[in-house]
Amino acid sequence: MFENTCGANGAICNLLDGQWIGAAGGDTIDILSPVDGSLVGRVPAMTRADVDRALAGTKQALAGWAEAPIHERAAVFYRAADLLEARADEIARVLTMEIAKDEKSAVFEVRRTADFLRYTADAGKSMAGEAIGGDNFPGGSKHKISYVSRVPLGTVLAISPFNYPVNLSVSKIAPALIGGNTVLLKPATQGAVSALHLAAVMQAAGLPAGVLNTVTGRGGDIGDYLVTHPGVNFINFTGSTQVGRRIAGLARMVPLMLELGGKDAAIVLPDADMDFAADNIVSGAYAYAGQRCTAVKRILAENHVADKLVPRLLTRIAALKVGDPRDNATIVPLIDAKAADFVAGLINDAVQKGAKVLTGGGRHGNLIEPTLVDFVTPDMRLAWEEPFGPVLPILRVKNVQEAIDIANRSEYGLQSSVFTNSIHDAFGIAAQLEVGTVQINNKTERGPDHFPFLGVKASGMGTQGVKYAIEAMTRPKAVVFNLDGGAHGA
Repeated sequence: MFENTCGANGAICNLLDGQWIGAAGGDTIDILSPVDGSLVGRVPAMTRADVDRALAGTKQALAGWAEAPIHERAAVFYRAADLLEARADEIARVLTMEIAKDEKSAVFEVRRTADFLRYTADAGKSMAGEAIGGDNFPGGSKHKISYVSRVPLGTVLAISPFNYPVNLSVSKIAPALIGGNTVLLKPATQGAVSALHLAAVMQAAGLPAGVLNTVTGRGGDIGDYLVTHPGVNFINFTGSTQVGRRIAGLARMVPLMLELGGKDAAIVLPDADMDFAADNIVSGAYAYAGQRCTAVKRILAENHVADKLVPRLLTRIAALKVGDPRDNATIVPLIDAKAADFVAGLINDAVQKGAKVLTGGGRHGNLIEPTLVDFVTPDMRLAWEEPFGPVLPILRVKNVQEAIDIANRSEYGLQSSVFTNSIHDAFGIAAQLEVGTVQINNKTERGPDHFPFLGVKASGMGTQGVKYAIEAMTRPKAVVFNLDGGAHGA
Protein backbone atom coordinates (compact mmCIF):
# COMPACT_ATOMS: atom_id res chain seq x y z
CA MET A 1 0.00 0.00 0.00
CA PHE A 2 2.90 2.35 0.77
CA GLU A 3 4.81 3.17 -2.37
CA ASN A 4 7.48 5.20 -0.60
CA THR A 5 9.46 4.75 2.57
CA CYS A 6 11.32 7.33 4.59
CA GLY A 7 15.07 6.98 4.62
CA ALA A 8 17.43 4.08 4.27
CA ASN A 9 15.96 2.09 7.15
CA GLY A 10 12.66 1.67 5.34
CA ALA A 11 10.34 3.41 7.80
CA ILE A 12 6.69 3.89 6.91
CA CYS A 13 5.93 7.55 6.28
CA ASN A 14 3.48 9.94 7.88
CA LEU A 15 0.83 11.68 5.82
CA LEU A 16 1.47 15.44 5.84
CA ASP A 17 -0.30 17.74 3.43
CA GLY A 18 -0.82 15.00 0.87
CA GLN A 19 2.80 13.78 0.96
CA TRP A 20 4.38 10.86 2.78
CA ILE A 21 7.32 12.07 4.84
CA GLY A 22 9.56 11.02 7.70
CA ALA A 23 10.62 12.82 10.85
CA ALA A 24 12.69 15.97 10.49
CA GLY A 25 15.61 14.33 12.26
CA GLY A 26 15.22 10.94 10.58
CA ASP A 27 14.62 9.13 13.88
CA THR A 28 12.37 6.06 13.79
CA ILE A 29 10.66 3.64 16.16
CA ASP A 30 10.68 -0.12 15.63
CA ILE A 31 7.23 -1.74 16.00
CA LEU A 32 7.76 -5.32 17.17
CA SER A 33 5.03 -7.93 17.07
CA PRO A 34 3.65 -9.20 20.39
CA VAL A 35 3.02 -12.47 18.55
CA ASP A 36 6.60 -13.47 17.78
CA GLY A 37 8.81 -10.43 18.31
CA SER A 38 9.28 -9.86 14.59
CA LEU A 39 9.56 -6.39 13.08
CA VAL A 40 6.15 -5.23 11.87
CA GLY A 41 7.47 -1.91 10.61
CA ARG A 42 9.25 1.30 11.50
CA VAL A 43 7.44 4.58 11.99
CA PRO A 44 8.92 8.07 12.17
CA ALA A 45 9.58 9.53 15.62
CA MET A 46 8.16 12.94 14.79
CA THR A 47 9.48 16.04 16.49
CA ARG A 48 7.77 19.16 17.79
CA ALA A 49 8.74 20.89 14.58
CA ASP A 50 6.94 18.13 12.68
CA VAL A 51 3.88 18.68 14.86
CA ASP A 52 3.95 22.40 14.06
CA ARG A 53 4.13 21.63 10.35
CA ALA A 54 1.32 19.08 10.51
CA LEU A 55 -1.02 21.41 12.39
CA ALA A 56 -0.20 24.31 10.08
CA GLY A 57 -1.20 22.10 7.16
CA THR A 58 -4.57 21.32 8.70
CA LYS A 59 -5.20 25.05 9.15
CA GLN A 60 -4.41 25.77 5.51
CA ALA A 61 -6.82 23.04 4.41
CA LEU A 62 -9.60 24.00 6.81
CA ALA A 63 -11.37 26.76 4.87
CA GLY A 64 -11.65 24.75 1.67
CA TRP A 65 -12.86 21.60 3.40
CA ALA A 66 -15.38 23.49 5.54
CA GLU A 67 -16.81 25.07 2.40
CA ALA A 68 -17.01 21.78 0.50
CA PRO A 69 -20.61 20.57 0.09
CA ILE A 70 -21.48 17.79 2.49
CA HIS A 71 -22.33 15.45 -0.37
CA GLU A 72 -18.75 15.84 -1.64
CA ARG A 73 -17.31 15.03 1.78
CA ALA A 74 -19.65 12.03 1.93
CA ALA A 75 -18.48 10.81 -1.47
CA VAL A 76 -14.92 10.53 -0.13
CA PHE A 77 -16.22 8.37 2.71
CA TYR A 78 -18.07 6.03 0.37
CA ARG A 79 -14.92 5.56 -1.74
CA ALA A 80 -12.81 4.97 1.39
CA ALA A 81 -15.29 2.36 2.61
CA ASP A 82 -15.05 0.48 -0.68
CA LEU A 83 -11.25 0.60 -0.55
CA LEU A 84 -11.21 -0.67 3.02
CA GLU A 85 -13.36 -3.63 2.09
CA ALA A 86 -11.17 -4.38 -0.92
CA ARG A 87 -8.07 -4.29 1.32
CA ALA A 88 -9.66 -5.91 4.37
CA ASP A 89 -7.53 -9.05 4.32
CA GLU A 90 -4.33 -7.08 3.75
CA ILE A 91 -4.96 -4.63 6.59
CA ALA A 92 -6.20 -7.44 8.85
CA ARG A 93 -2.86 -9.22 8.46
CA VAL A 94 -1.11 -6.08 9.67
CA LEU A 95 -3.47 -5.85 12.64
CA THR A 96 -2.86 -9.48 13.53
CA MET A 97 0.89 -9.08 13.70
CA GLU A 98 0.98 -5.58 15.16
CA ILE A 99 -1.51 -5.97 18.02
CA ALA A 100 -2.02 -9.77 18.18
CA LYS A 101 -5.67 -9.60 17.17
CA ASP A 102 -7.05 -12.86 15.82
CA GLU A 103 -7.59 -12.87 12.06
CA LYS A 104 -11.38 -13.15 12.23
CA SER A 105 -11.67 -10.17 14.58
CA ALA A 106 -9.13 -8.19 12.56
CA VAL A 107 -11.13 -8.61 9.35
CA PHE A 108 -14.30 -7.70 11.24
CA GLU A 109 -12.66 -4.52 12.55
CA VAL A 110 -11.82 -3.37 9.03
CA ARG A 111 -15.27 -4.18 7.65
CA ARG A 112 -16.97 -2.53 10.62
CA THR A 113 -14.90 0.56 9.91
CA ALA A 114 -16.17 0.61 6.33
CA ASP A 115 -19.72 0.46 7.66
CA PHE A 116 -18.92 3.31 10.05
CA LEU A 117 -17.73 5.48 7.17
CA ARG A 118 -20.86 4.84 5.13
CA TYR A 119 -23.19 5.48 8.05
CA THR A 120 -21.36 8.70 8.93
CA ALA A 121 -21.64 9.89 5.34
CA ASP A 122 -25.38 9.26 5.44
CA ALA A 123 -25.72 10.99 8.81
CA GLY A 124 -23.77 13.99 7.53
CA LYS A 125 -26.09 14.37 4.58
CA SER A 126 -29.01 14.38 7.00
CA MET A 127 -27.66 17.31 9.02
CA ALA A 128 -29.97 20.30 8.73
CA GLY A 129 -30.24 23.77 10.17
CA GLU A 130 -33.33 25.19 11.80
CA ALA A 131 -35.24 28.43 11.78
CA ILE A 132 -36.54 29.72 15.13
CA GLY A 133 -39.27 32.31 15.26
CA GLY A 134 -38.76 35.22 17.61
CA ASP A 135 -42.34 35.13 18.84
CA ASN A 136 -41.80 31.77 20.58
CA PHE A 137 -40.50 33.62 23.65
CA PRO A 138 -42.43 36.27 25.60
CA GLY A 139 -41.65 39.75 24.34
CA GLY A 140 -40.39 38.43 21.02
CA SER A 141 -41.76 39.18 17.60
CA LYS A 142 -42.45 37.44 14.32
CA HIS A 143 -40.19 40.04 12.76
CA LYS A 144 -37.13 38.38 14.32
CA ILE A 145 -35.95 34.97 13.04
CA SER A 146 -32.84 33.00 13.99
CA TYR A 147 -31.32 30.63 11.44
CA VAL A 148 -29.16 28.07 13.25
CA SER A 149 -26.62 25.88 11.44
CA ARG A 150 -23.73 23.69 12.60
CA VAL A 151 -20.19 24.75 11.78
CA PRO A 152 -16.82 23.05 12.40
CA LEU A 153 -14.67 23.75 15.43
CA GLY A 154 -11.39 23.75 13.51
CA THR A 155 -8.64 21.15 13.88
CA VAL A 156 -9.47 18.00 15.84
CA LEU A 157 -6.62 16.13 17.52
CA ALA A 158 -7.56 12.44 17.36
CA ILE A 159 -5.55 10.14 19.63
CA SER A 160 -6.41 6.48 19.07
CA PRO A 161 -5.53 3.39 21.16
CA PHE A 162 -3.62 0.22 20.35
CA ASN A 163 -6.52 -2.23 20.57
CA TYR A 164 -8.66 -0.86 17.70
CA PRO A 165 -6.22 1.26 15.69
CA VAL A 166 -8.37 1.26 12.54
CA ASN A 167 -11.91 1.38 13.92
CA LEU A 168 -11.31 3.79 16.79
CA SER A 169 -9.29 6.07 14.55
CA VAL A 170 -12.19 6.31 12.12
CA SER A 171 -14.69 6.77 14.97
CA LYS A 172 -12.87 10.05 15.63
CA ILE A 173 -11.84 11.02 12.11
CA ALA A 174 -15.11 10.45 10.25
CA PRO A 175 -17.50 12.50 12.45
CA ALA A 176 -14.94 15.29 12.62
CA LEU A 177 -14.43 15.42 8.85
CA ILE A 178 -18.09 15.14 7.88
CA GLY A 179 -18.68 18.14 10.14
CA GLY A 180 -16.15 20.17 8.17
CA ASN A 181 -13.19 19.95 10.56
CA THR A 182 -9.67 18.92 9.66
CA VAL A 183 -7.92 16.22 11.70
CA LEU A 184 -4.47 15.51 13.08
CA LEU A 185 -4.28 11.79 13.92
CA LYS A 186 -1.83 10.60 16.58
CA PRO A 187 -2.19 6.81 16.83
CA ALA A 188 -0.82 4.73 19.66
CA THR A 189 2.75 3.73 18.83
CA GLN A 190 1.80 0.04 18.91
CA GLY A 191 -0.95 0.28 16.32
CA ALA A 192 0.61 3.06 14.29
CA VAL A 193 1.40 0.86 11.29
CA SER A 194 -2.25 -0.17 11.02
CA ALA A 195 -3.43 3.43 11.47
CA LEU A 196 -1.11 4.65 8.71
CA HIS A 197 -2.61 2.08 6.37
CA LEU A 198 -5.97 3.65 7.17
CA ALA A 199 -4.59 7.11 6.38
CA ALA A 200 -3.38 5.79 3.03
CA VAL A 201 -6.91 4.55 2.28
CA MET A 202 -8.37 7.96 3.10
CA GLN A 203 -5.87 9.66 0.81
CA ALA A 204 -6.51 7.19 -2.00
CA ALA A 205 -10.23 7.90 -1.66
CA GLY A 206 -9.59 11.51 -2.63
CA LEU A 207 -9.33 13.35 0.69
CA PRO A 208 -7.72 16.72 -0.08
CA ALA A 209 -4.19 17.41 1.11
CA GLY A 210 -3.96 18.59 4.70
CA VAL A 211 -7.51 17.61 5.66
CA LEU A 212 -6.08 14.56 7.46
CA ASN A 213 -2.47 14.70 8.66
CA THR A 214 -0.78 12.12 10.88
CA VAL A 215 2.02 12.17 13.42
CA THR A 216 3.68 9.19 15.05
CA GLY A 217 6.16 9.41 17.86
CA ARG A 218 6.96 8.94 21.51
CA GLY A 219 4.46 10.35 23.95
CA GLY A 220 7.27 11.67 26.12
CA ASP A 221 8.54 13.76 23.21
CA ILE A 222 5.36 15.12 21.63
CA GLY A 223 2.40 14.05 23.80
CA ASP A 224 2.08 17.10 26.04
CA TYR A 225 3.11 19.36 23.18
CA LEU A 226 0.23 18.08 21.07
CA VAL A 227 -2.52 18.48 23.68
CA THR A 228 -1.39 21.98 24.65
CA HIS A 229 -0.76 23.22 21.11
CA PRO A 230 -2.71 26.41 20.30
CA GLY A 231 -3.58 24.99 16.88
CA VAL A 232 -5.77 22.25 18.39
CA ASN A 233 -9.47 23.11 18.73
CA PHE A 234 -10.84 19.78 20.03
CA ILE A 235 -9.20 16.70 21.58
CA ASN A 236 -10.72 13.26 21.03
CA PHE A 237 -8.82 10.64 23.05
CA THR A 238 -9.24 6.94 23.76
CA GLY A 239 -6.91 5.33 26.26
CA SER A 240 -6.18 4.90 29.93
CA THR A 241 -7.83 6.94 32.66
CA GLN A 242 -4.38 7.98 33.90
CA VAL A 243 -3.48 9.58 30.57
CA GLY A 244 -6.99 10.97 30.11
CA ARG A 245 -6.77 12.79 33.43
CA ARG A 246 -3.45 14.27 32.42
CA ILE A 247 -4.88 15.48 29.11
CA ALA A 248 -7.88 17.01 30.88
CA GLY A 249 -5.55 18.88 33.23
CA LEU A 250 -3.40 20.21 30.39
CA ALA A 251 -6.12 21.06 27.86
CA ARG A 252 -7.66 23.93 29.84
CA MET A 253 -10.33 25.57 27.66
CA VAL A 254 -10.09 23.15 24.72
CA PRO A 255 -13.21 20.92 24.53
CA LEU A 256 -12.62 17.21 25.07
CA MET A 257 -14.05 13.82 24.34
CA LEU A 258 -12.44 11.13 26.49
CA GLU A 259 -13.07 7.38 26.27
CA LEU A 260 -11.22 5.89 29.23
CA GLY A 261 -11.19 2.77 31.39
CA GLY A 262 -13.91 0.62 32.84
CA LYS A 263 -14.62 -2.03 35.44
CA ASP A 264 -17.79 -3.33 33.87
CA ALA A 265 -19.87 -5.53 36.15
CA ALA A 266 -22.19 -8.39 35.22
CA ILE A 267 -24.94 -8.69 37.84
CA VAL A 268 -26.63 -12.07 37.62
CA LEU A 269 -30.01 -12.49 39.32
CA PRO A 270 -31.45 -15.81 40.52
CA ASP A 271 -34.09 -15.91 37.78
CA ALA A 272 -31.59 -15.45 34.94
CA ASP A 273 -31.05 -18.05 32.23
CA MET A 274 -27.70 -19.33 33.52
CA ASP A 275 -26.53 -20.85 30.26
CA PHE A 276 -27.35 -17.67 28.36
CA ALA A 277 -25.62 -15.55 31.01
CA ALA A 278 -22.53 -17.78 30.92
CA ASP A 279 -22.31 -17.56 27.12
CA ASN A 280 -22.43 -13.76 27.22
CA ILE A 281 -20.10 -13.34 30.18
CA VAL A 282 -17.37 -15.56 28.75
CA SER A 283 -17.61 -13.92 25.35
CA GLY A 284 -17.62 -10.48 26.93
CA ALA A 285 -14.76 -11.15 29.32
CA TYR A 286 -12.27 -13.05 27.19
CA ALA A 287 -12.59 -11.87 23.56
CA TYR A 288 -9.25 -10.45 22.39
CA ALA A 289 -7.82 -11.61 25.73
CA GLY A 290 -9.91 -9.01 27.58
CA GLN A 291 -8.07 -6.05 26.05
CA ARG A 292 -11.19 -3.91 25.69
CA CYS A 293 -12.60 -1.12 27.84
CA THR A 294 -16.04 -2.75 27.52
CA ALA A 295 -14.93 -6.23 28.56
CA VAL A 296 -16.90 -7.85 31.39
CA LYS A 297 -14.47 -7.34 34.26
CA ARG A 298 -16.30 -8.76 37.29
CA ILE A 299 -19.30 -10.89 38.18
CA LEU A 300 -21.55 -9.91 41.08
CA ALA A 301 -23.90 -12.68 42.24
CA GLU A 302 -25.39 -14.24 45.33
CA ASN A 303 -23.81 -17.48 46.59
CA HIS A 304 -26.39 -19.87 45.20
CA VAL A 305 -26.34 -18.06 41.85
CA ALA A 306 -22.55 -18.15 41.67
CA ASP A 307 -22.62 -21.89 42.48
CA LYS A 308 -24.86 -22.48 39.45
CA LEU A 309 -22.88 -20.17 37.21
CA VAL A 310 -19.34 -21.38 37.96
CA PRO A 311 -19.51 -24.84 36.28
CA ARG A 312 -21.08 -23.29 33.21
CA LEU A 313 -18.33 -20.67 33.05
CA LEU A 314 -15.60 -23.28 33.46
CA THR A 315 -16.98 -25.38 30.60
CA ARG A 316 -16.98 -22.41 28.26
CA ILE A 317 -13.57 -21.12 29.34
CA ALA A 318 -12.07 -24.55 28.74
CA ALA A 319 -13.29 -24.36 25.14
CA LEU A 320 -11.50 -21.07 24.42
CA LYS A 321 -8.65 -21.32 21.96
CA VAL A 322 -5.35 -20.12 23.40
CA GLY A 323 -2.25 -19.16 21.45
CA ASP A 324 -1.38 -17.59 18.12
CA PRO A 325 -3.84 -15.04 16.65
CA ARG A 326 -2.93 -16.31 13.19
CA ASP A 327 -4.72 -19.52 14.24
CA ASN A 328 -7.76 -17.47 15.32
CA ALA A 329 -7.06 -17.95 19.02
CA THR A 330 -9.26 -15.96 21.38
CA ILE A 331 -6.66 -15.77 24.15
CA VAL A 332 -3.61 -14.16 22.56
CA PRO A 333 -0.42 -12.57 23.90
CA LEU A 334 -1.06 -9.24 25.61
CA ILE A 335 0.28 -6.14 23.92
CA ASP A 336 3.54 -6.07 25.91
CA ALA A 337 5.34 -7.44 28.97
CA LYS A 338 4.24 -4.53 31.15
CA ALA A 339 0.59 -5.41 30.52
CA ALA A 340 1.20 -9.07 31.35
CA ASP A 341 3.09 -8.11 34.52
CA PHE A 342 0.14 -6.01 35.66
CA VAL A 343 -2.42 -8.78 35.12
CA ALA A 344 -0.20 -11.33 36.87
CA GLY A 345 0.15 -8.92 39.80
CA LEU A 346 -3.62 -8.60 40.19
CA ILE A 347 -4.03 -12.39 40.22
CA ASN A 348 -1.22 -12.86 42.74
CA ASP A 349 -2.65 -10.18 45.05
CA ALA A 350 -6.06 -11.86 45.03
CA VAL A 351 -4.62 -15.30 45.75
CA GLN A 352 -2.48 -14.00 48.61
CA LYS A 353 -5.60 -12.49 50.19
CA GLY A 354 -7.65 -15.68 49.98
CA ALA A 355 -9.22 -15.80 46.51
CA LYS A 356 -9.31 -19.11 44.63
CA VAL A 357 -8.16 -19.53 41.04
CA LEU A 358 -10.63 -21.97 39.50
CA THR A 359 -8.88 -22.19 36.13
CA GLY A 360 -5.92 -20.55 34.43
CA GLY A 361 -3.53 -18.25 36.20
CA GLY A 362 -0.47 -19.37 34.26
CA ARG A 363 1.73 -17.15 32.16
CA HIS A 364 3.76 -17.91 29.05
CA GLY A 365 5.70 -14.82 28.03
CA ASN A 366 3.09 -12.14 27.43
CA LEU A 367 0.28 -14.68 27.21
CA ILE A 368 -1.91 -15.05 30.30
CA GLU A 369 -4.11 -18.12 30.44
CA PRO A 370 -7.87 -17.43 30.62
CA THR A 371 -8.36 -17.10 34.35
CA LEU A 372 -11.46 -17.32 36.56
CA VAL A 373 -10.99 -16.23 40.17
CA ASP A 374 -13.69 -16.97 42.76
CA PHE A 375 -14.27 -15.61 46.26
CA VAL A 376 -12.82 -12.23 45.41
CA THR A 377 -13.50 -9.67 48.14
CA PRO A 378 -13.51 -5.86 48.17
CA ASP A 379 -10.08 -5.70 49.84
CA MET A 380 -8.45 -7.19 46.72
CA ARG A 381 -7.11 -5.08 43.86
CA LEU A 382 -8.81 -7.37 41.36
CA ALA A 383 -12.20 -6.18 42.64
CA TRP A 384 -11.50 -2.60 41.56
CA GLU A 385 -8.62 -2.28 39.11
CA GLU A 386 -9.04 -2.76 35.37
CA PRO A 387 -6.84 -5.69 34.26
CA PHE A 388 -7.09 -5.28 30.47
CA GLY A 389 -6.37 -8.96 30.29
CA PRO A 390 -8.09 -12.39 30.41
CA VAL A 391 -8.93 -12.57 34.11
CA LEU A 392 -12.46 -12.52 35.53
CA PRO A 393 -13.23 -12.22 39.25
CA ILE A 394 -16.41 -13.40 40.98
CA LEU A 395 -17.58 -11.33 43.93
CA ARG A 396 -20.21 -13.14 46.00
CA VAL A 397 -22.79 -10.78 47.50
CA LYS A 398 -25.58 -11.12 50.07
CA ASN A 399 -28.27 -9.64 47.85
CA VAL A 400 -28.93 -7.58 44.74
CA GLN A 401 -28.65 -4.28 46.58
CA GLU A 402 -25.13 -5.15 47.70
CA ALA A 403 -24.26 -5.96 44.08
CA ILE A 404 -25.51 -2.53 43.02
CA ASP A 405 -23.58 -0.85 45.82
CA ILE A 406 -20.32 -2.60 44.90
CA ALA A 407 -20.81 -1.84 41.21
CA ASN A 408 -21.31 1.85 42.03
CA ARG A 409 -18.33 2.06 44.40
CA SER A 410 -16.01 1.75 41.43
CA GLU A 411 -14.22 4.87 40.26
CA TYR A 412 -15.30 3.83 36.76
CA GLY A 413 -18.74 4.14 35.19
CA LEU A 414 -18.66 2.80 31.65
CA GLN A 415 -21.18 -0.05 31.41
CA SER A 416 -22.84 -2.81 33.41
CA SER A 417 -24.82 -5.91 32.48
CA VAL A 418 -27.90 -7.22 34.25
CA PHE A 419 -29.08 -10.78 33.62
CA THR A 420 -32.68 -11.40 34.65
CA ASN A 421 -36.04 -12.49 33.26
CA SER A 422 -37.87 -9.81 35.26
CA ILE A 423 -38.50 -6.61 33.33
CA HIS A 424 -39.32 -4.92 36.65
CA ASP A 425 -35.95 -5.87 38.16
CA ALA A 426 -34.12 -4.99 34.95
CA PHE A 427 -35.39 -1.42 34.90
CA GLY A 428 -35.16 -1.00 38.65
CA ILE A 429 -31.51 -2.03 38.79
CA ALA A 430 -30.61 -0.14 35.62
CA ALA A 431 -31.97 3.06 37.17
CA GLN A 432 -29.61 2.70 40.12
CA LEU A 433 -26.39 1.87 38.27
CA GLU A 434 -24.00 4.80 37.82
CA VAL A 435 -22.76 4.00 34.32
CA GLY A 436 -23.14 5.34 30.81
CA THR A 437 -24.93 2.24 29.50
CA VAL A 438 -26.73 -0.70 31.11
CA GLN A 439 -27.00 -3.85 29.03
CA ILE A 440 -30.00 -6.03 29.84
CA ASN A 441 -29.37 -9.72 29.11
CA ASN A 442 -26.28 -8.97 27.04
CA LYS A 443 -22.57 -8.65 27.57
CA THR A 444 -21.11 -5.19 27.92
CA GLU A 445 -20.03 -4.01 24.49
CA ARG A 446 -19.55 -1.06 22.21
CA GLY A 447 -22.10 -0.48 19.49
CA PRO A 448 -24.00 -0.60 17.33
CA ASP A 449 -22.03 2.48 16.40
CA HIS A 450 -25.04 4.78 16.06
CA PHE A 451 -26.02 4.13 19.70
CA PRO A 452 -24.72 6.63 22.28
CA PHE A 453 -21.49 5.38 23.87
CA LEU A 454 -20.26 7.16 26.97
CA GLY A 455 -18.73 6.80 30.38
CA VAL A 456 -19.24 8.67 33.62
CA LYS A 457 -16.86 9.27 36.52
CA ALA A 458 -13.36 8.08 35.58
CA SER A 459 -14.60 6.36 32.42
CA GLY A 460 -14.69 9.48 30.30
CA MET A 461 -16.27 12.70 29.12
CA GLY A 462 -18.60 13.32 26.20
CA THR A 463 -20.79 11.03 24.13
CA GLN A 464 -19.72 9.00 21.13
CA GLY A 465 -21.89 7.35 18.50
CA VAL A 466 -22.09 8.79 15.00
CA LYS A 467 -24.70 11.53 15.46
CA TYR A 468 -23.48 12.43 18.94
CA ALA A 469 -19.85 12.68 17.84
CA ILE A 470 -20.73 14.93 14.89
CA GLU A 471 -22.61 17.21 17.25
CA ALA A 472 -19.71 17.23 19.74
CA MET A 473 -17.21 18.26 17.08
CA THR A 474 -19.35 21.00 15.56
CA ARG A 475 -21.11 23.95 17.14
CA PRO A 476 -24.33 25.82 16.51
CA LYS A 477 -24.01 29.18 14.77
CA ALA A 478 -26.95 31.54 14.82
CA VAL A 479 -27.68 34.28 12.31
CA VAL A 480 -30.55 36.54 13.43
CA PHE A 481 -32.67 38.34 10.84
CA ASN A 482 -34.56 41.46 11.89
CA LEU A 483 -37.28 41.66 9.28
CA ASP A 484 -38.71 45.04 10.22
CA GLY A 485 -35.40 46.77 9.45
CA GLY A 486 -33.31 46.53 6.34
CA ALA A 487 -30.93 48.37 4.12
CA HIS A 488 -32.00 51.60 2.44
CA GLY A 489 -30.49 52.26 -0.94
CA ALA A 490 -28.99 55.60 -1.80
